Amino acid sequence: MTTRRGANALLAGCILAAAVLAACGWEDLSSYPCPPGGTTLTYANFGQPFFGAWCVRCHGGPNGYSSRAFTDVNTIRAQAADIFRNAAEDNTSMPPGPDDPPKDERYKLAEWLACGAP
Repeated sequence: MTTRRGANALLAGCILAAAVLAACGWEDLSSYPCPPGGTTLTYANFGQPFFGAWCVRCHGGPNGYSSRAFTDVNTIRAQAADIFRNAAEDNTSMPPGPDDPPKDERYKLAEWLACGAP
């Protein structure tokens, strides 16, 4: 049986957890909105330069350090949810190290992925 004090503590914990998650930004690509009019970002003007600058040194296929290759738009689209979760918007676990993409570039990555990586 839950006491009133226990119920209040549980409610407070849930509210705190919700606030923490809200402060962390979007974690899921499926809930991140593509702008109403779509995006002007394309693989040619954004995706390829972004991945070339920040990702392919480790995610570059056979010569890279990872089995996850981001060498073309189709492989990127196939892994879009994972890329979003690790590198887009306020998600900053990738790339590792001191040199990170600027925040505005991470927001563009989120938009581009949310719009289907055109």
